[in-house]
Amino acid sequence: MALPLWEQAVTYGAVGGTKARDVLAYPPAGFRSIVRRKRIGHGENRFVWASSNTMSWGIQRLSGIHVAVEDTPPEVTDTTYVPVSFDDAGQPIEAAAMSEIEDTYGADGTSFLVPGDTATLTIPFLSIAVTAPVRVVYVIDEPNRKGFAYGTLAGHPENGEEAFIVERTDDGSVWLTITAFSRPSTWYWWLLALPLRVAQRSYTTRYLRSLAGPTD
Repeated sequence: MALPLWEQAVTYGAVGGTKARDVLAYPPAGFRSIVRRKRIGHGENRFVWASSNTMSWGIQRLSGIHVAVEDTPPEVTDTTYVPVSFDDAGQPIEAAAMSEIEDTYGADGTSFLVPGDTATLTIPFLSIAVTAPVRVVYVIDEPNRKGFAYGTLAGHPENGEEAFIVERTDDGSVWLTITAFSRPSTWYWWLLALPLRVAQRSYTTRYLRSLAGPTD
């Protein structure tokens, strides 16, 4: 009997690897990496709107992906799912030293993502709907940087991690950065490696466009 989705482990080892500044040049062994960055607007309203959408699966939904959020026991999301993290000097940060993440809600009452949140994405691919289970592996919640990364679960066409970070720079510009490393998850997805790569590039472009729409 298969474990519930929230209880399953991610399908790769380098959890948190999208935080590495050199992941584009030095991805985890056997994986391909991408880093894309785009200016999506300017000012406080844009930053709040973009970061709120990012932290509630808005990037995915606005890109044509259906998101089915799994019920996850509170003890999993209340900081018990904490991957290994590292400081700027490369030293591991112990779980006890990491600040506790409290539930935060958007203007419409949507709960923001926390580590351990799990969802199944349904993605159009080659005229079929592909299911792609994922888990939030870390969240960034800083005054001028907000976002999250998810890791793949069994059943996803790829193994790897993808991060979506909204940043406000000193001049007030708002940027979206997408960082990912991945590889096909099974032999039959390896046979479709080229279409998978094309689809990834296409959806990355959609993601970058998703938060560039008008807002007050």
